[in-house]
Amino acid sequence: MEASGITAIFVFISGATLLIYSAEKLIVYLVGAARGLSLSLFLLAIIFTGIEFDDLVLGVALNLEGLSNVALGTVFGTSIAMSGIVLALAAILTPTAVKVPRDYLVIFAAAPLLMIVFVLTAPLTFVDGVLLVALFAVFIGYVIVRETRRDVPMFRNAGIYEEITEREAGGRVTVREAERPLPMDMSVTKQGRLPGWTQLGLAVVALAGLVIGAATMSFGTEGILGAYEIDGTLFGVTVVTLVLSIEDIFLTVEPVRKGVPLLGVGNVIGSVVFSVTGKLGIILLAGGSIMVGPDVLRWHLPALIVLTGMSAYFLYTGRLRRWHGYTLLVFYVVYWVASFTVFGGVPLDD
Repeated sequence: MEASGITAIFVFISGATLLIYSAEKLIVYLVGAARGLSLSLFLLAIIFTGIEFDDLVLGVALNLEGLSNVALGTVFGTSIAMSGIVLALAAILTPTAVKVPRDYLVIFAAAPLLMIVFVLTAPLTFVDGVLLVALFAVFIGYVIVRETRRDVPMFRNAGIYEEITEREAGGRVTVREAERPLPMDMSVTKQGRLPGWTQLGLAVVALAGLVIGAATMSFGTEGILGAYEIDGTLFGVTVVTLVLSIEDIFLTVEPVRKGVPLLGVGNVIGSVVFSVTGKLGIILLAGGSIMVGPDVLRWHLPALIVLTGMSAYFLYTGRLRRWHGYTLLVFYVVYWVASFTVFGGVPLDD
C-alpha cells in the first residue's frame, strides 16, 4: 500500500504541475491571439478560461469514477477558495481601489443563494444539471449584452493591450487611463510576436494541457484515497481545491500587483458564478446524480454564502484593504480547520 500511495502522490503532483504550467501558457497565448486577430478578449476568455476547463474536467472525471463526493466537494471548495484565498491574497499583498458595476456584484453575491433550492430538493439530478447550465448561459448572455451597451466596457477588446504593454514597460499612463476597467481573467504579461492564428492554436494546445493535467489529477486522487483512506469530500474540499486555486491566484494577484485590479476581480466573480452553476450542471449531465448530505446545508453552503457576501461587500466599498484580505483569510482558515476537526468530511455520497 505504501508503494501504491507514493505512486498515486507522484501522479497527482505531475497532473497538478502540468495544470498550473498550462494555465500560465494559456493566458499568454490568449492575450496574443486577441491582439493579433483583433478579437474580443472577453469572448476568448469565456471560451477558454471563464468556463474553467481544468476544474470542469476534473469534476466530471471524479463523478464518472464514482467519486461524486469529491466532485461536489471541489464545487464548494473552489468557490469558497476564490474569496478566502485568491481575493484575500490580492487584498493583503496589494491593497487597491476597484470599481465593479453593482449589478455584477449582486450577481456575484446571489449566485451561491441559488444553491439553496437545489440542495433542498436533493439528490442533484440530470434535470438540475440542465437548469444550472441554463442559468450560466443566462449569466453569459447578460454580461455580453451589458458590455456591448456600456460606453466604457468593463472587459475591453484587444486594443487595450497597448496600454497594458505601456504599463509593463514602465511608460507613462494618464490618471484617466489608469482608471479604465480592464478585461476579465487575463494576466498582465508581454506577448511574443507570433501571428495571431498561431497563438490561438497554441492556446488550444495549452487548453489540452489543462484537460490532461486535470484528468491525471483525478487518477492520482483515486489512488491517494484508496491508499491512505482519506475521506473523499474532505480531500476534494481541501487538498484538490488548493491545487486548483493556484491557477486562480496567479490570475488574480499578479494583475492586482501590476495595477490592473479589475482584471483579477473579474476572474474571481466569473469563477464563482461558473462553479455553482455551469460547472456543477455539466458534472451532473456527464456523470449522473449526486446525493447530498445534511452537512452541506448546515456547513459548506452557509460558509460559501457568507464568504461570498463578505467579498461582494468589500468590493462594493470601492477599495480592497489589507484588513479585508485578513478577514477573508481568517474566515477561510476557520472553515478549513472546522471541516477537518468538527465535520471530518461530509457524507455527500450514499
